[in-house]
Amino acid sequence: MNRRSFLTAATATAGAAALAGAAPSPAAAAAPARRHDDEQRLARAWFAATYRSMEAMTTELGLATDKIDVSGAAPVPSAQTSPTNIGCGLWSTVAAAGLGILSESAMHRRLQRAVAAVERLERAHGFWFNWYDAHDGSLLTSWPETGDPIRPFLSTVDNAWLVTGLRIAADADPALRPRIGALLADADWSYYYTPYDPADPVAGPGQLRGGYWPDKPGRGEPTGHHYGALNTEPRMASYLGIADGSLPSAHYWHLLRTLLPGMGQEQEPGGRYVTVDGVRVWEGHYTYRGRKLVPTWGGSMFEALMVPLFVPESTWSPRSWGTTHRRYVRSQIEHGLDEEEYGFWGFSPASVPSGGYREYGVDAIGMQEDGYHSLGTVTPHASFLALPQAPAEALANLRALDRAFGAYDDRYGFRDSVDVTTGRVSDVVLALDQGMIVAALAQHLHPGLLQTPFRTGGFAARVRPLLARERFSI
Repeated sequence: MNRRSFLTAATATAGAAALAGAAPSPAAAAAPARRHDDEQRLARAWFAATYRSMEAMTTELGLATDKIDVSGAAPVPSAQTSPTNIGCGLWSTVAAAGLGILSESAMHRRLQRAVAAVERLERAHGFWFNWYDAHDGSLLTSWPETGDPIRPFLSTVDNAWLVTGLRIAADADPALRPRIGALLADADWSYYYTPYDPADPVAGPGQLRGGYWPDKPGRGEPTGHHYGALNTEPRMASYLGIADGSLPSAHYWHLLRTLLPGMGQEQEPGGRYVTVDGVRVWEGHYTYRGRKLVPTWGGSMFEALMVPLFVPESTWSPRSWGTTHRRYVRSQIEHGLDEEEYGFWGFSPASVPSGGYREYGVDAIGMQEDGYHSLGTVTPHASFLALPQAPAEALANLRALDRAFGAYDDRYGFRDSVDVTTGRVSDVVLALDQGMIVAALAQHLHPGLLQTPFRTGGFAARVRPLLARERFSI
């Protein structure tokens, strides 16, 4: 009997007993508890395998590489790493200790080694460059696989994920706090910030640049774009800066829920103007399959749902952030099952099953006119991101991916992606995607385990009041 049939049978048994005026049978009453225990054991097994992949990606230096190829007898790690990969390695170690996979002493040794490696990495303007050699820590100026030149870059969003990992490590290991505090003292988010200019809001939008190439005089050469969309993963940098006081709180209100009406975007938004903290805000929304939500930039899962693994947006803003997160997950589910009829769902940037990397998503729930498309490629980490909003459906989807395609590997967890139209499964796992899976399972098994640094201090004092005042037009 499959899981859905089992649930239907158990419900019918309990319902018949109630109609007959009798209490449910002991077996029927115990079924939900057994099912919960089974699901918890499965989630712990998945966590352990996923953490093994993070261990396999970690070099002797202590840094997590970008990816490993697991198609052979032994995993083959990449040469490169990024600030995001390193952050994923840090919080994965803390999560493993919190769930009893690692001892406290082992956690300390691994964190100490990783922090020592981070201290050695070359920086500029207080931030870390986008690519390093994971094995010796040197700054990469050419791509290991091709020899193509790399112009060293300071990425806003990648630095946000490293700072996230460092804050989690400092919270978990008091002995490391002075060293991590010294590292973070120079990470001033105002470096990326363009102050708001009411006379020219295009040139001065009150938003964060995508990053800088620091090989030019002064601040360096900025990207030609700012991170304007609110419901995308760079908002982690916004929250970090607001929390530590390096960014003004008004920055939050200058981020876009949708582009303004009449501008080129995926659909003409509904919504309203409101004034909050003296800022005129367009509280726009999209409608997908009759459901109002705040779109992301491209329509992928991790844009919307990576940040709330750490910042409790749904708790602090249940009618706004909590509502749009639920509807976003529902939209991804319906796109895969009903609109495209793949039989599976969950779409987010990942490795291409046949090789390479690209963005996957649901185009209709992203602002970009030519946004991310699902293309029949399902990414398991997207289902893990949905655990807080749709746990039963997420677990069922992951089990189905394993049954149908062998997407799960007992050694290293779920492969990075599956083309459900051809059955091709990716040969690699990525540190970013495994890091999201680790964080999502940690939150599922031990709510709040990785969230303490983002529920206290400046997050409680400065970020929480902003989210409490949020009123999406959904």
